[in-house]
Amino acid sequence: MKIDKNELVAKVREMKRNGFDYLVAITAVDYIKTVQALYFLRNLEDNKDEVLEIELPPDNPSLPTIIHLFKGANWYERELSEMFGIKIEGRNAKRLLLEKWDGKAAPLRKSFAWNAPYESSD
Repeated sequence: MKIDKNELVAKVREMKRNGFDYLVAITAVDYIKTVQALYFLRNLEDNKDEVLEIELPPDNPSLPTIIHLFKGANWYERELSEMFGIKIEGRNAKRLLLEKWDGKAAPLRKSFAWNAPYESSD
């Protein structure tokens, strides 16, 4: 189901009230001209799955946090931030998943320079 990023929190809250009580995963896909965030939710009682799709601009993508609705969103949102460069509004993760991350590079974006030399601080 395609939704706007401004609808995300309300839609997830509504789905949770309607039995979608398990956050399976959150990820993203870089299509160069757009970045798509994907939220996978499951209704365990009825054995139903739903995917929320959100199109984001590639130059400055951002999403609101849903950690207040699903605590398990913590790791997924951190991954979106560090690996895809998507700013998560409403939270400030102090610990990084990537040990030597500079906050600028997004390794899972197609624009990431894989052949650039890695500089170690060791």
